[in-house]
Amino acid sequence: MSGAAAGPAAGATTAPQLTLRAVLLSIALAMILAAANTYLGLFAGMTIASAIPAAVVSMAVLRLLGGGGILENNIVATGASAGSSIASGVIFTIPALVILGYWSDFRYSWVLAIAGLGGLLGVLFSVPLRRALIVEQKLAFPEGRAAAEVLRTGEDPAQGLRILGLSALGGGLAKLAAASGLRIIPDTAAAATYAPGGAIAYVGTNLSPALLGVGYIVGLNVGILVLAGGMISWNIAIPLYAAYVLPGNAEFAQALAGVSAEDAAGAIWSQQIRYLGVGAMLVGGIWALVSLRHSLLSGVRSGLAAARAGAGVGTIPDTDRDLPMKWVLAGILLFTLPLWALYQTIVGSLAVSLPMTVIMIVAGFLFCSVSAYMAGLVGSSNNPVSGITIATILFAAVVLLGLMGRDATLGPVAAIMIGAVVCCAACISGDNLQDLKCGQLVGATPWRQQTMLAIGAISSALVMAPVLNLLARAYGIGVPTAAHPDPLLAPQATLMASVSKGLFGGSLPWGMIAIGAAIGVAIIVVDEILKSRASTFRAPVLAVAVGIYLPIELSVPIFAGGLLSHLATRSFGGAARSPEDTEQLNRRGLLFAAGMITGEALMGILIAIPIVTYGRPDVLALPDSLHFGGWLGLLVLAALGTSLYRTATRSTPAPR
Repeated sequence: MSGAAAGPAAGATTAPQLTLRAVLLSIALAMILAAANTYLGLFAGMTIASAIPAAVVSMAVLRLLGGGGILENNIVATGASAGSSIASGVIFTIPALVILGYWSDFRYSWVLAIAGLGGLLGVLFSVPLRRALIVEQKLAFPEGRAAAEVLRTGEDPAQGLRILGLSALGGGLAKLAAASGLRIIPDTAAAATYAPGGAIAYVGTNLSPALLGVGYIVGLNVGILVLAGGMISWNIAIPLYAAYVLPGNAEFAQALAGVSAEDAAGAIWSQQIRYLGVGAMLVGGIWALVSLRHSLLSGVRSGLAAARAGAGVGTIPDTDRDLPMKWVLAGILLFTLPLWALYQTIVGSLAVSLPMTVIMIVAGFLFCSVSAYMAGLVGSSNNPVSGITIATILFAAVVLLGLMGRDATLGPVAAIMIGAVVCCAACISGDNLQDLKCGQLVGATPWRQQTMLAIGAISSALVMAPVLNLLARAYGIGVPTAAHPDPLLAPQATLMASVSKGLFGGSLPWGMIAIGAAIGVAIIVVDEILKSRASTFRAPVLAVAVGIYLPIELSVPIFAGGLLSHLATRSFGGAARSPEDTEQLNRRGLLFAAGMITGEALMGILIAIPIVTYGRPDVLALPDSLHFGGWLGLLVLAALGTSLYRTATRSTPAPR
């Protein structure tokens, strides 16, 4: 691979890169992918990297426009990938401001400022890290390498676009048929019953094609861990709570008297058991920092050394030229000032807003380094950004406690505001380094990619508030209400709100959080044992913690998608195909999975429009005679899973 990288990088780059058509296409894709990932992240607590689907779309569209060289397509993929990163940074944090009751809706100018300026700071913070992590330490950056292979091989873009289009159509139609649309099929197929002794037995699965696609992309290892977390909550903790703890809580037991076993399980999970996931996530976030302490310090030192050394070099080739460091420093100062003004507007005190700004800048640079390093080490999909954000909010809250007092009503809000900027910056930083690794392999110019990513970040930030408001009005976010009894869960944002509020005098089930923390420690011990044995199967605590925190019906299709991915990969090896054929077939599966996710997410946003317009969640519902049970949804999901597997394993047709 190093030889492949050295060839293009030997001299100046003359092929077109930052063209007008590439910029416009990249902006459009960034906005679409930001909207799609916003829905997916609020629904399932996960987002997907979008550089490869964007590269395939770019190759097809730009070819029709008479362009489509490898460097031009790389620029489109770079800017478009900012959509998923900005969406992650926003949905992990900003909905907490609505959940806390500070906002009644998502304020456009504030969301734009937090997401846009946080994203721009992430780009600037990551500039000195390119040389440290890509050139000097030569980290893997798996998504960057995969995107480079897609661009290099020039796989038939028409075929790739066809796979994306058909799978998006399937995912979209399945969402239209579900409970928020035509109501032909339900959202879940579940069953529960009271067992002897008062325990509750529960089994179920969500019927979402998007979750099946997420599972295929993250793989079997993560799928097993997420399902294991769900089983800890739903098949162990809830039955034990119902049998042994609930009888001693007279008020809660009376509230659940006479309700179905399924509803009782949901209530116990919502009010008590999900906080096991909070404890596990807290431990996971702290452990991520502890385990990365040496790499963090190394990355920061290398980045600062590169920043000092790189400014005076006058003969740097285009393929090694970053944004000038004086521009980077000026940009950091320029973008920090409006954030300080925003903090000052919230708290109304220089003695608080200035420390908030300092914490944001210091934590932003440190955690951008962590995010970039982890993206290079294990990939963006496994990057513990939620853990980084938890650590930021905890640190900020502790400092703000001393400045504002425990009873300060704005304390949780101030901590969330700091964490939101840092989260957006960290998400963009990891994404930027993946794109720059891809650029290094195909011979792109770093400063052009950095510029395009900044444009993509701002473009994505422009659509975040309208999409969030639309989803909140149609489905609800985070907190069940009479109007929205089954809202989009927004698990990370709900966690951030709980942690910040709990530290400022709020009430939390600290017993459950402590038990969850103990579970997190046990998982870390297991993972360290697996690491010492050089096992290919690992148990990162944050993956299990997300499973503990989510309803188990969301974990089941993620596991099923991971199992499909595993079976497809075994099929690749069993057919004695060349590595090139294996990689091509694997990309087909990834494209099909990405298409299902995008199709369902975009349909969810489109369905929200008439729901909000008419103020009725059943505005699209067909007559009751056309409503079918979960069995039909299972058949639809099985059909899409079969199509995914066949697409991933189908042999390449011989050229005519």
